[in-house]
Amino acid sequence: MSLNESLDRVLTRYKELESLMSEGGAGGDKIAKLGKEYSDLGPVVEAVKTYRKAQADAQGMADLLADPATDRDMRELAEEEFQELKETLPELERQVQLMLLPKDEADEKNAILEVRAGTGGDEAGLFAADLFRMYQRYAETHRWRFEVMSVNETGIGGYKEAIATISGTDVFARLKFESGVHRGQRIPVTESGGRIHTSAATVAVMPEAEEVDIDIDEKELRIDVFRASGPGGQSVNTTDSAVRITHLPTGLVVIQQDEKSQHKNRAKAMKVLRSRLYERERQIRDDARAAQRKGQVGSGDRSERIRTYNFPQGRVTDHRINLTLHKLDRVMDGDLDELMDALISEDQASRLAEIA
Repeated sequence: MSLNESLDRVLTRYKELESLMSEGGAGGDKIAKLGKEYSDLGPVVEAVKTYRKAQADAQGMADLLADPATDRDMRELAEEEFQELKETLPELERQVQLMLLPKDEADEKNAILEVRAGTGGDEAGLFAADLFRMYQRYAETHRWRFEVMSVNETGIGGYKEAIATISGTDVFARLKFESGVHRGQRIPVTESGGRIHTSAATVAVMPEAEEVDIDIDEKELRIDVFRASGPGGQSVNTTDSAVRITHLPTGLVVIQQDEKSQHKNRAKAMKVLRSRLYERERQIRDDARAAQRKGQVGSGDRSERIRTYNFPQGRVTDHRINLTLHKLDRVMDGDLDELMDALISEDQASRLAEIA
């Protein structure tokens, strides 16, 4: 289907929605669904109209320039406007094409962030804690809500694992390319010889799933309760409030022990489990499509090394798009937009290339 045919379909559908909504008679749920589709199409329709007006204006200027009867002053004005439109049209066309790309159904969802220490001993735990705080600061710059769900500390300020819920506008859309292995290179404070150590942490960003997104059969769960413990194994609670939920068909295990209430820990554990199962289904679908895709921003595989943070040199490199920024201190302080924007642009470019 050509671009013009696609644009015609958008305009036709928009008029259909206007007609259906003005007629009334539809149930509340259907009206809400139609209203959302109409609202979502609104910006696309405006972009299409802007693009087509620019096309028409460019054709009008071309006709004036081709007409021998056009006087000199008019010809100069037409030439100037024609050149401006020629420069503007490609960007307008690209904007329209981007708006027509299929949307990721999860882009509008909140996210669950999981950061786990990998290889590198105590230094890996410290690096994982630094990454977790980096995302927390990034959330603050976007006025997103960052709610810590659980933290498993190493006892020296590092994290074995930390989980948070991030809520706000476009959270998953901006954070979804962060999943993978992040590698840190720096001189540990305990290193007397000044040698650089390499450590790793695994980041997973999952869309927060609602109950309507994923159906979990209680019969497929094994739920164990036990006494919560802190760093070093010491008991931090005198009641069996910690919860471990095992999803038997997949073997996924979620443990929550930060709350004093068993019911609160169970609710948190179910939220994480639901999101992990939802992400698992998304990954299966993505894997099936990946073979057909010519290019994509990384594989989305959590075992893929995606980024290196070199502290002695003050630089961060994203290996998927070969982007190096020499502002590591600002990145660790939550200044991630340049990285995020570059990753999103690369993803958009690869998807546009598929339909070209």
